[in-house]
Amino acid sequence: MVPILFEDDSILAVSKPEGVAAIPERRAKGESLLEMLSDLRSERLYVVHRIDKETSGLMVFARNAAFHRWLSQQFDRRTVVKTYLALCHGTISDDRGTIEVPLRQFGSGRVGVDVKRGKPSVTDFEVHRRFGFFTFPSACPHTGRRHQIRVHFYHVGHPIVGDPLYGDKALRQGFGRLMLHAWRLSVHLPSSRTLEASVPESFARVLETANAIGLPASASSLPGIAPPGSGQPGNAEG
Repeated sequence: MVPILFEDDSILAVSKPEGVAAIPERRAKGESLLEMLSDLRSERLYVVHRIDKETSGLMVFARNAAFHRWLSQQFDRRTVVKTYLALCHGTISDDRGTIEVPLRQFGSGRVGVDVKRGKPSVTDFEVHRRFGFFTFPSACPHTGRRHQIRVHFYHVGHPIVGDPLYGDKALRQGFGRLMLHAWRLSVHLPSSRTLEASVPESFARVLETANAIGLPASASSLPGIAPPGSGQPGNAEG
């Protein structure tokens, strides 16, 4: 079951589970989110953006060709504000900052820093809490490079918890998922609207495992955590 966060005649916003590909993969390993929703709703949906298969959270589809062009232009012009939540290894000392290093995709599918041939890549971040050996920041990518947030945090020495590609292999063990979640998206529909997807239970469970937060007592103390018993996967603010 894919939670529907918002829909009207032009747009469909959902909360993608981790482990589900946003669009059909070259070597299919299960149904993609696009196929799943298209079959379930018996309608054609238009892809506007993507998030990594291992990442959970907010995804938006257009429901007609005209609005697909409208939304695609916003992403192309970088007027859409995207905000992610992450759990990183180590203590990030700065309360907020910007990671600006060029990235390039290699033949293996991995992405790395390449100051000569990489594409400009910029990520802003803000720390919401530090605890033990972990940090809980939000991140806003200004560019849409593959694995951008994951590689940027890895580059500054704070790989995302549970990342199967970036970071020390010893650190990847014991976590059930990549701790990266697409939390908020601010778009013009044509009026300004902020869409939001609360983190799923799988994300909250890893936070508990990492001693990041004690649920339910501290459930509302971090962004993206739905209040206990709310049953709300997210919301849309006009």
